[in-house]
Amino acid sequence: MPGPSATHIPDQSGRTAVVTGANSGIGYVTARELARSGASVVLACRSAARGGAAVIRLRAEVPGAQAEFMPLDLADLASVREFAAAYGRQHSALDLLINNAGVMALPYGRTADGFETQFGVNHLGHFALTGLLLPRLRAAAPGARIVNVSSGFHVLGRIDPAAADLADPGGAHGYRRWVAYGRSKTANLLFTHELARRFTAAGSPIVAAAAHPGYASSNLHSGASKLEGPSLNSRVAAFGNAFLAQSTTGGALPTLHAATAPGIRSDAFIGPRFGWRGAPAPSWRAGWTLDDRSGELLWAASEKLTGVSYAALPR
Repeated sequence: MPGPSATHIPDQSGRTAVVTGANSGIGYVTARELARSGASVVLACRSAARGGAAVIRLRAEVPGAQAEFMPLDLADLASVREFAAAYGRQHSALDLLINNAGVMALPYGRTADGFETQFGVNHLGHFALTGLLLPRLRAAAPGARIVNVSSGFHVLGRIDPAAADLADPGGAHGYRRWVAYGRSKTANLLFTHELARRFTAAGSPIVAAAAHPGYASSNLHSGASKLEGPSLNSRVAAFGNAFLAQSTTGGALPTLHAATAPGIRSDAFIGPRFGWRGAPAPSWRAGWTLDDRSGELLWAASEKLTGVSYAALPR
């Protein structure tokens, strides 16, 4: 896509895409524009009510769109397995997997499987989902892509993939929600790096890339600012959302670019050209998200924690 417009998406007719968290915000725009370009889109969402309403809205905005809702709760690995099994029964292949869903700066909590919520949802849920859908992605290759949506806020949190308490470091004691969010977004990038490396080693044509929306007015930012309470930080965040942030359509462009533009290389990280807004372009990332050893350790820990093995991909 040469410019900041969803109209430059190449024709996606005959391709199937799964977009997690597609009931609103950037995920919804991503699903809508893929459907507008001819793709058959699965909106993978936790809430049946919101997911179903999003499908109705999408079909109204894009007449003739091929779109369906399927339930997926990334905070529950049983739900992730159920989604992958159901998808496999209904579809023989998967061309695009957009791991978009996420939570931002939540108070301390745990997933159904006991993981710190942000790390569990943002990273481990998507790690498990990708592994379980890998046979369908391989069936669609060449041309299949995986896009993990990270954030510029990954710089707030490094992780130690070898730590015994990786999925819940320190528990509630000393929990800092923005650091926890940064850790989960660092994990998204390390996962992308290691996935790309393993695809290359296996001679697979599947592309694993990452994207971030910059500063986009989305449910994530709005929800995070509300959690701040009536403080200066919350007022600054509200001002930024209202006057500085780009639209959800603008925020979705890096993801759409990573998913559909010709020539995207594996392990690319796409964001707005000016960091927080602008046309899609290669984005800066912290050096620790490109460390091979950290990627390997995170991968091994994630397989152990989720019980999902990528046995078909070599180390």
